[in-house]
Amino acid sequence: MPESRKTARKSTGRTTTRKPSSVGRKPAAKKASPERWSQRVTRQSDALDLEQGVFTLRDPKRIAASLKRSAERSSRRKAGPYRSALSMLTFYINRAGRTLPKAQRDRLERAKIELKRVFHRE
Repeated sequence: MPESRKTARKSTGRTTTRKPSSVGRKPAAKKASPERWSQRVTRQSDALDLEQGVFTLRDPKRIAASLKRSAERSSRRKAGPYRSALSMLTFYINRAGRTLPKAQRDRLERAKIELKRVFHRE
């Protein structure tokens, strides 16, 4: 019985590329939805029915007053009105991340302080 030998192959330095087969291929990527989930939450949250453009207002006092009004009118919220209003404001700030301009971020942070004052939580 002849002994089988392993023979070392010389490397030619060339690499071969194979065409990918369709067997292990991932399905086509889903098209990006025109609306992000965080945008939907802001619009259709069970916590609050927000006024349109509330986070783009220029005055922190008006932002806080609008959030307070929305929180007190809502019958679907699970927590108290202050907590619901503050959590929606914080959610918006966090989800905007780095894309939120510094001036608007500062305005919204001042709105948090104003919200505390409006709800007598100082």
